[in-house]
Amino acid sequence: MTSCYIGRFAPSPSGPLHFGSVIAALGSFLQARSRGGQWLVRMEDIDIPRVQPGAADDILRTLEKLHLFWDGEVFYQSRGNAAYREAEALLESRQLLYPCACTRRDIQGQRYSGHCRNGLPPGKAGRSVRIKTTSEPVSFADRVQGVQWQNLQNETGDFIIRRADNITAYHLAVVVDDAWQGVTEIVRGNDLMDSTPRQIYLQELLGYPTPDYCHLPVAVNPDGRKISKQNHAPGVRTHSPSRVLHNALQFLGQGPDPALRDASIETVIDWGIKNWDLEKVPRLETIMFADDHRATATQV
Repeated sequence: MTSCYIGRFAPSPSGPLHFGSVIAALGSFLQARSRGGQWLVRMEDIDIPRVQPGAADDILRTLEKLHLFWDGEVFYQSRGNAAYREAEALLESRQLLYPCACTRRDIQGQRYSGHCRNGLPPGKAGRSVRIKTTSEPVSFADRVQGVQWQNLQNETGDFIIRRADNITAYHLAVVVDDAWQGVTEIVRGNDLMDSTPRQIYLQELLGYPTPDYCHLPVAVNPDGRKISKQNHAPGVRTHSPSRVLHNALQFLGQGPDPALRDASIETVIDWGIKNWDLEKVPRLETIMFADDHRATATQV
């Protein structure tokens, strides 16, 4: 065990804490606590248009009801603008950034072609700010999903650092926050796997250390849709927190005793910390979570 371990859970306050988020929260919590480390909570509220009033407080109350208690103060991403601008200025000083006039309609969800990389088209004004990527592969060894690599130039293209609405983009904000908070390992859902190479690329450019990564399977409905706020997933029922955590432990392959479903919440948390084994987490991208609240380890 090491006291140098720092993990984090970073929800977006755009809705209640649903079962998919509980999986990420519990997995990161147990990974930290089983190693005698710190577990931080960061509220990723920088995307102001998507923030729902009261959602942040609701998420924190739900974590408390599940006895997922964090260390220190909750960090709110919306308060970190100065640090994000400093990081952007450093990238700008290295001539790695450029203004882009393209809209989402122009790109249509495809890889960015670099249309504005060598200058804005005549009569066009810059909307967002993009960073130049290279064809050098970015690779990392995920502790759950195995070795991953991505050629950013071919697969994502130059990506956005500051949005058209002048909000710092997620990738830059999360990289700055993880470095500032000293995060040593990131345990989160596999739906963010594709973002990791871009974040590692920024870490390298900014001179930040790269933490270890563990991407957990994502919970999906029987119809294959991710359990998420975007898909209007309901908040977890906190009147039976032990059952919620038991379901999450089962989902994560930990094999909890069925008796824990009706045990005290303290007993469930204690069992989870003592028995947590990352090697037991299914090496799957997604796992179906049935309507009767039983996880079925079947890749979708």
